[in-house]
Amino acid sequence: MKNYFVTGIGTGVGKTVVSAIFTESLEADYWKPIQAGGLEHTDTDIVKNLISNTKSKFHPETYRLKHPASPHYSAFLENIKIQESNIIKPKTNNNLIIEGAGGLMVPLNNNFMIVDLIKQLNAEVVLVSGNYLGSINHTLLSVEALKNRSVPIKGIVFCGEINEASEDFILKYTGLPFILRVGYENLFSKTVIRKYADILYPFLKDLR
Repeated sequence: MKNYFVTGIGTGVGKTVVSAIFTESLEADYWKPIQAGGLEHTDTDIVKNLISNTKSKFHPETYRLKHPASPHYSAFLENIKIQESNIIKPKTNNNLIIEGAGGLMVPLNNNFMIVDLIKQLNAEVVLVSGNYLGSINHTLLSVEALKNRSVPIKGIVFCGEINEASEDFILKYTGLPFILRVGYENLFSKTVIRKYADILYPFLKDLR
């Protein structure tokens, strides 16, 4: 069984949608260890509502924080300290999709960041990149941070507007596999997620 950690080059690049696509394609379990803000409609709720298969299980968050901010600050506002020792991977006999919060260098406490959590959980990274001014820099810095820590990277998913020049440069420079491109959609529904899951399936068919 594989553990894939879906992380992004920043906030709002499409991690939750990509997590849903992977969860659906692999009929995997889903887990978001830390939810900061949006407790009335969490990322777990969103993914659950986008999945068609009946095999996936959704594991509860270790930390549910009220404020939409960096987890370490959101926890501070609630007089909580996030303890990395409390973040324990759920037991499952299925593949597991883990969704991060923000980018790699987002702090969970004063000494522990998302990238450290990925290492602790012994997961392989799916890196989500978007095409915007500065995204090449953010993507390459993210890849460098992962490689410097010897964190395995499954490949890159591009979300949003297509920019072939940027994408080609990123893939050639990093040498990482291209996994999937998720375009703009008027609405991400179960049908749309299923469409992308079917596109993704050949890339992951040995794991299902």
